[in-house]
Amino acid sequence: MTPTDVERKLAERYGRAGSSVRRRLAWIVGIGIAAVATVLLSWSTVTGAMSTVDAETNGYEVVDDHTVAVRAQISIAAGTAVACAFEAQDTEHGVVGWKIVEYAASEERSRMVVETVPTVSEATTGLVRSCWIP
Repeated sequence: MTPTDVERKLAERYGRAGSSVRRRLAWIVGIGIAAVATVLLSWSTVTGAMSTVDAETNGYEVVDDHTVAVRAQISIAAGTAVACAFEAQDTEHGVVGWKIVEYAASEERSRMVVETVPTVSEATTGLVRSCWIP
């Protein structure tokens, strides 16, 4: 056997033959996986941004001992229904009133709402606790 035959047989036995083909295939597979991961990350970012709800309390008014009016601005993608939880609290931040309101889909991205929250005792503040897509 010649030295080239020995080298060829050793390369075949220990997997060193065709390394340029394997290396090229590894690069192609790696680039493919990176491209798919980029597309999935982009898609999840876009769909996540489209389905977020922003709610901000703009004020409240204690109407009487058993009622608080809460003003809030709700921002969501046009054509999406939303539900919000409104809360009334006393001086020690205990919850004395709670109300969940569902709003139908609207073509406006942002809307101002005023909700009256019934309370079990006098409240000192009112707020929108959270909003979500039902």
